[in-house]
Amino acid sequence: MRGSRTALSLFVTHRSALVDYAAGIVGNRAQAEDLVQEAWLRFDETAASRHLEQPLGYLYRIVRNLALDGRRRLKRERRILPGSDFDVALGTRADQGPSPEKVALYKDQLDAVMTALDELPERTRIAVEMHRIGGCKLKDIAAFLDISVGLAHVLVAEGVQHCKHRLGWP
Repeated sequence: MRGSRTALSLFVTHRSALVDYAAGIVGNRAQAEDLVQEAWLRFDETAASRHLEQPLGYLYRIVRNLALDGRRRLKRERRILPGSDFDVALGTRADQGPSPEKVALYKDQLDAVMTALDELPERTRIAVEMHRIGGCKLKDIAAFLDISVGLAHVLVAEGVQHCKHRLGWP
């Protein structure tokens, strides 16, 4: 893909889905909006300078990486500045997310799921993340990955089963 006009069209078409996807990862819609805007700036710069084989996949990858980086950064900042007004400065409120007790309780499980997702083949990982985190329908996943709806269902089911297995769930 080359050309700012084509890149812009792709972004505008998928912006809402990208925000939903990012919000599922970061847990905050306002932060997801900012993140998707940052992803657009990076994507536009890259799309203008080189050919992209799968531009939409590349855009989703940028959003995912920015979301995970942001989540890690927020985690570090909360460790450094516990009990501060840092969440307010970021535009988040404590009641929007889980309690610290729940975070501590499920931290190991979240780490195991993230590790399990990283172990999956890229196409399967994208399908699981789009379905479970982004709330996308199987037909949207199939269109995005250029596969059949049946194969999208299989990829999601296999990915979820892999994650359950890594968690020790039946």
